[in-house]
Amino acid sequence: MKVAHFDCFSGVSGDMVLGAVIDAGVPADAIRSALAPLGLPITLEVERVKRCGFAATKATVAAADQEDYRFLPDVLVLLDRAAVTPRQRDLAAAVFRKVAAAEAAAHGMPLERVHFHEVGALDSIADILGAAVGLDVLGVERFTSSPVPTGTGTVKAAHGVMPVPTPGTLELLKGVPLAPSAVEFELTTPTGAAILTTVVTGYTASPAMTVERVGSGAGAKDFLDRPNILRLLVGTADPAPDQAETDTVVVLETNLDDATPEVIGYATERLFAAGALDVFATPIQMKKGRPGVLLSVIGEPAVAAGLEAILFRETATFGVRRHAAERTKLRREAVTVETPWGPVRAKRGWRADGFAVVTPEYDDCARVAREQNVPLREVYRAVQWSS
Repeated sequence: MKVAHFDCFSGVSGDMVLGAVIDAGVPADAIRSALAPLGLPITLEVERVKRCGFAATKATVAAADQEDYRFLPDVLVLLDRAAVTPRQRDLAAAVFRKVAAAEAAAHGMPLERVHFHEVGALDSIADILGAAVGLDVLGVERFTSSPVPTGTGTVKAAHGVMPVPTPGTLELLKGVPLAPSAVEFELTTPTGAAILTTVVTGYTASPAMTVERVGSGAGAKDFLDRPNILRLLVGTADPAPDQAETDTVVVLETNLDDATPEVIGYATERLFAAGALDVFATPIQMKKGRPGVLLSVIGEPAVAAGLEAILFRETATFGVRRHAAERTKLRREAVTVETPWGPVRAKRGWRADGFAVVTPEYDDCARVAREQNVPLREVYRAVQWSS
């Protein structure tokens, strides 16, 4: 299994991740090609530099300052214009949704009213999209990270002078082991924290892996006493035959006896837009014989606060239950399957013991069924037989 490990001994930022993936072998032109269709005044500059005597790659996105704030839908529209694969676009969108949920929780406001400041700037948009492309091109199946140092002191942001880590960064790092650091500097930025926590599934100082490549991404500042570098270790790992991929999710639940189907449907839509992994409604019998609905939401810990805020706002519930759940998952990858009517996207899942399953993507199957005037079930069957 191909794995990668973020060695964040000097923190993590968007440009450091971008520099590390390029240093690990991802062509810079592949990232430039993905950014070009955005039509934004940005230029990706790549150079070899030294940080405290050690060589690294510095990726810099040159962009003009813009006074207009962007909201999450604005950024998602931009991503639709990028020359990227669906997997790369989904990864970039997941990072931005994570940032939006963290900012909503930090500022105590609805998700749709959160406007991006630094993370909505042109350079940060390029950092996140470029990192999504680069991390995907590496073909890594599992990412881990060392404990993360945040730095100390203060930083000047759009909302004024803020403590380090800033409230948004701290919200993103919930559930992440932090490393002590006395450096008076913002070592970990919101962009870096969002990228890291979107892809990383485990935190350890010593990863069990065979290192094949090391990508070093340089930060902007050159400290006198330590190299300001993010190291990305890329290699392989051989899981034990019975080892399963696991993670921790948050389950939110609320009982509703006065919500209309329209309200539940709209709330479900907003929850998925905010990064929920799954949302489902179960018919239940409530007090006084009233029929009701148990609305359940599954999400990653980093977005739980934003999901909870949506439940309160959209359903007018008086209480939301929350608990953490350990989840065992199949390893997975996006695949394209050839059918008699053309290529169709699907998702392949597998275990180390050899078990594998392919699930067709409904939207692609439905499109083919409509265009070719064939039954949907035949398209599904063709995808599963061809795989």
